[in-house]
Amino acid sequence: METAVFCGVSLDGFIARANDELDWLMSGSAEKDDNGYKEFIATIDAIVIGRRTYDVVLGFGGWFYGKMPVFVLSTHELDRVPAEGVIERLSGELGQIYNELEERGFKRVYVDGGKTVQQFLRAGLIDRITISRLPVLIGTGIPLFGETEADIRLKLERVQEFPSGMVQCEYSIGR
Repeated sequence: METAVFCGVSLDGFIARANDELDWLMSGSAEKDDNGYKEFIATIDAIVIGRRTYDVVLGFGGWFYGKMPVFVLSTHELDRVPAEGVIERLSGELGQIYNELEERGFKRVYVDGGKTVQQFLRAGLIDRITISRLPVLIGTGIPLFGETEADIRLKLERVQEFPSGMVQCEYSIGR
């Protein structure tokens, strides 16, 4: 099973403001162009997100993932589940969760949410990362990357520049 990350990041490395706001991400041409997201999501057969990210997505006013299975990592029951979604709560050790998804036949899983991406990276369970770096400094917020016990080497696979000044880089991580 392959795991992939696709995210927008401010130039100073944040995926959201400290209060989870994404106004800086949704302004300008970034909201008019999907910047490869539709092409990316077409290659995915399941999504793993953290509880905080799940709650933020629910606040957008609509369920974006259709009938694609979404696994929410949480130790608590989910308060809200959209009727149109295929959503399951998972908890436990990441290796077990990864193995369970693989045993269930998923081939390519999208990992989303700051803490979730950080945990999967630290566990060595991310294969590809696509980062869209926007030309904006927001000063503080939720970082994409956190502490690691050791260096994580990435291989640059692709770079694309957009008219907005956004630069998108795709990396592979050898496991």
